[in-house]
Order: sequence, then structure tokens, then C-alpha cells
Amino acid sequence: MRIGDNGFSPGFTERGVPTEPEFVFELRVCQWAERRWPPDCGRDSDTAVLVARQLGTKYRRWDTIVVEADRTALRERAAFGAEGLNSDLLGVVRNAPVDWAWYRDALPEPDYPWQYVREAVHDAADRELVETRRGERGRIELRRHQSYPEWVDRIVAIENKPDLDAAAARDLAPQLERDVALGLADEVWVATGREGDTVEPALLEDVPVEAGILTVDPAANGPAGDAVVEVSWNPRTLTPDEPGTRITDRPAGSGRDASAARFEYADPAWKAEKRREIAERAYGRGWRAYADTMRPDCRHFNLHTEAGDALPWCAEKACHQTGGECSGSCPEFSPEPPAWRQQEWPIDGGPGKAVKRLLDAQRRRRRPGP
Repeated sequence: MRIGDNGFSPGFTERGVPTEPEFVFELRVCQWAERRWPPDCGRDSDTAVLVARQLGTKYRRWDTIVVEADRTALRERAAFGAEGLNSDLLGVVRNAPVDWAWYRDALPEPDYPWQYVREAVHDAADRELVETRRGERGRIELRRHQSYPEWVDRIVAIENKPDLDAAAARDLAPQLERDVALGLADEVWVATGREGDTVEPALLEDVPVEAGILTVDPAANGPAGDAVVEVSWNPRTLTPDEPGTRITDRPAGSGRDASAARFEYADPAWKAEKRREIAERAYGRGWRAYADTMRPDCRHFNLHTEAGDALPWCAEKACHQTGGECSGSCPEFSPEPPAWRQQEWPIDGGPGKAVKRLLDAQRRRRRPGP
């Protein structure tokens, strides 16, 4: 496996912010959150933390998601498998009855054809999430193995902007205002690169006061060799269990624009459903799934060990590459030689496969089992 020590020293902009890609900055924030969350206070022994990236709803996608979970309930969730449950499967496992019942009697009336519910029931049975059988007149009946736990305590959304100047802060502010108004997450934060010992004034001027601000120094070494992150502004706790407001359109703000913002209400039931779906995707994916969209089978792909984790490194370009750069269209892409995949028997792939196995093993270690 091509894993080396970190010999990378990032360059800096005039603001003192690392020049490494935002993608790598995002991975560092995920790595820090997995070890150090919540900031400024110790983690309760009964609380587990799951971290994922690039998750949300069709209306909004966040860079980093932190799920705080009850550790006992999380172990009960592990009985439903290591993969995340989508909305269809959640509808089946959460409503499966204790005793055998026809699936149309047991499950809530859907707003789409029942045939898709039947497919979800079969998928759940294939994954051994529920039991099924043929009842009277060939009807499909089901029953639960065990009840699905409400394992999520809190969801925290973090937007990563390593070089947040005044213009970028103004552009980001409307997104954060929508996040606050909707209240889908318990807290909303912005993580940005540190500029010396001060906070970029644009953050305090343009970012909503309800959003917290984290300043990140990836070049510094924390207690475990990871990035140093400090709280520059504490967020306001939002209310996901109350109705929220989804802002669909807002005036441009020019002197001639007197139109009103358009919005719609999001009821607590919808928010609770979306929070479960987000938490399930975080449970299944984690933040190390980046290798699934990159090319670790390239001879130049490496992992540099940093603070016990590994970040992608391109030996050809001598930098931490982005997900977009590391693809089959990269002009420097060079498939690993077949001889690299023939070192063991039975043949189970070369270094690229080993990279994915390593990242998957690290993800599993962060997810308590039953």
C-alpha cells in the first residue's frame, strides 16, 4: 500500500490562509470534528459522533455534517446493517409491525403507487431488515425483527470556506439565512482559514449572528497532530422540532426592487423525516468515501498519513489533489501495473483496492457496533 508520512507544507495567500484545495480543507475539518467535536468542551461518554460530507436535501447540500448520537441507540441501529437506509427502507423498517400483517395494512398510505412500496419491502427482506412471507390469497406479509431506534440527538451543519473574504461572505450570507430560517439542523457553522490572530471582519459583519464561526489553522499541530480549530463565534441553537420557513425566493435588494420574499412552511414531521434520512446517509457513507469518486488505481495516487488518518496525495503533481483533478480524464493518469495486483493469492486487487479497504476500515471503527 502506498502510504507515506506527510511531507507537505502548504503555501499561504496574502490573508495567511493555506492555498491547498477547499476539498482538502474540508477533509481536515471532518477529521478534526470526528476527534474533537463538540468544540470548547468535552464529549459526553454516552454520545457518539458521526461525520460525513456533502449531504443534505434537494434544496441544500452542506459541506460537513456532524451527527451526535446516543451511543446505546446507535448500537441498536447497527443491527440494521452497515449500509445507510434510504427513505423507502426507513418507511418499511420504522413501521413494520410486531406480528404478521399485510404490508398495505401495516405501512402508511404513500403518496406514490403501492408497487414501489412492495419493492421496498422486498429490498428490506433481502437485506434481512424485516421478515416476509406469503399470506392469504398470496398477499405479502411482513413483521419486524426489532424496532428501529431514534438514535439521532443532534445534527450540525458546517459550511467550509477556507478563504472567506468580504465578497465571499456576502455571497454565503443568504444561504446561511435560509439554513437558520428552515431550522433543519440544530446548529449552523462556518469554518474558515485563520488570518493571524484575528477574525476576518467580513465574517462578523455579513454572516448571520445565529451561525457559529470556526477558524482553522491546518498548518498547526493539535494534540493528535491534526488541525487547530478555535471558536470565534458561538452559534444559536435552532429548533428542528418546530415549524421552519423555507425561503424559495427573495428580492435582489436593489433600490427599485420592492418585492417580498417568497417562502413556504416546513412542518416538524417533514423536518424529522429529512433528519433521519441525512443521518442514515451519514451513517453509511462517513467522510472517507471520497476514494469512491477518485482514481486510487493510478500509480501516482498516494495516501499521506496525517494525525492517524490519510489524505489523498498525487505524487506526480506533488500536492493534495481535488476530486475533480483525480479522475480518468486527468492527463497524468497512469493505471497501476498488473504486476502490482499479483502480489498475493487469491488476487484481491492492487494498491488502489487496498486504499479503499483501509478507508472503509477506518470508517467502520468510528461506527459503534452492536
